[in-house]
Amino acid sequence: MSTRPGITIIGSGFAGIGMAIKLKEAGYHDFVILEKATDLGGTWRDNTYPGCACDVPSHMYSFSFELNPGWSRMFSPQTEIWEYMRDCVAKYGLTPHFRFGKEVVGLEYDDATGAWQVSTDDGETFTTNAVVSGIGALHVPSFPQIRGRERFRGPAFHSAEWDHSVDLTGKRVAVIGTGASAIQFVPRLAERAARLTVFQRTAPWIQPKPDFELSPRARRILTLPGAARALRNSIYWVLEARALGFAVDPRLMKMQEVVARRHLARQVPDPELRAKLTPDYTIGCKRILLSNDYYPALSRDNVELVTDGVTEIRENSVVDSTGREIEVDVIVYGTGFKVTDALNEQRIIGRNGLKIQDAWQSGIEAYYGITTAGFPNLFFLLGPNTGLGHNSVVFMIESQVKYVIDCLRLLSKSKARAMDVRPEAQRAYNDRLQERLNALIWSEGGCKSWYLDEHGVNRTTWPGFTFEYWARTRKVKPEAYELIR
Repeated sequence: MSTRPGITIIGSGFAGIGMAIKLKEAGYHDFVILEKATDLGGTWRDNTYPGCACDVPSHMYSFSFELNPGWSRMFSPQTEIWEYMRDCVAKYGLTPHFRFGKEVVGLEYDDATGAWQVSTDDGETFTTNAVVSGIGALHVPSFPQIRGRERFRGPAFHSAEWDHSVDLTGKRVAVIGTGASAIQFVPRLAERAARLTVFQRTAPWIQPKPDFELSPRARRILTLPGAARALRNSIYWVLEARALGFAVDPRLMKMQEVVARRHLARQVPDPELRAKLTPDYTIGCKRILLSNDYYPALSRDNVELVTDGVTEIRENSVVDSTGREIEVDVIVYGTGFKVTDALNEQRIIGRNGLKIQDAWQSGIEAYYGITTAGFPNLFFLLGPNTGLGHNSVVFMIESQVKYVIDCLRLLSKSKARAMDVRPEAQRAYNDRLQERLNALIWSEGGCKSWYLDEHGVNRTTWPGFTFEYWARTRKVKPEAYELIR
């Protein structure tokens, strides 16, 4: 590895790959991509559970500059998305920039030189001018705090760390959690397990998934000039329309709720089960899920939905809050990821010894989710409040990548060593952001979501349309930054 790469990218998911491609395109070739695993792909490398697929149409969940007319379905499976990422790496010549098995354990800014010291878990330390963190939010599995969890004698694993050596055929399986991953793998497990018990804490809002196979003829049509672009654009605006209830007025979410309620009524004829599956919070507070086979799976004779909380796990069983003990052979945790505290656990030391934990003691925040005061030349992709509940985060990544390139150009033009967002600019931006979020569905009573931190503040999602974010991040405002020479 170069002892002083100009730019260091951390992570090799869509964010890291997109950043690398655009760096090369802009003439920046002195960079490395550090990846803790032995292969690229981030979320799409790690999540290999049965039924894993994207819940955003593939023609939108891909780079706008690298359209793929060959997607097999509207919502492609994990293997296909991972293959697309590999193809991008090969096409744009990124392979020489990768350093695998390099987990970043520390970042420390040197005030004297205006550079960052990057430390990896193998004991290596090197210097770099700028750091782009593309680690994303959905990569640190979250396990529930349940008494006796470590006592269980059978196989137990998180959906993001699926143990494919465990044959679930004919087994008694417990699934704890009913989030975006669980609604994809539960139908597959229901077909194989002798008995499947699904423990639900909160019922998710689920809408039909408009998924279908794209025929060879349809894929041929999409290779025609402009066809794939036209499809992508139409998908974009359909998805963007879903933001009206998020961005304008929560009352507009009523139509979304009608669609979800009809879907539930159509697929679950049993009134008792339907009551258990009916959410008691405003739609959109948590991520709206898409599935055509989750509800039917729960209606199977070998599947039971338990809505009483899990209070204890014993050697061969799970105990619910009524004291009922359910014997199981395998436990699968579909309990999501550490999101609002994922970045907060990083060892990052900025100007004058400022720790990221101290900078974020009142909650994680950044200027446009990209830069944080006190940490010059450190850029976050998919940072605080840039997640979405209605459209493709790849669109947000591309906007952020363009912004980072603009920052690097400003540094070159001004001959500054580093740039640090001014605290007042960050404060004003986040005050406006939270004021807007407070008027929307996440502040309504009863909203408990992984979007919110321990104080009930939404630190995860963008409160508006994605084209707003794109427009606001098109140009860096030099006056918002202190240029360090």
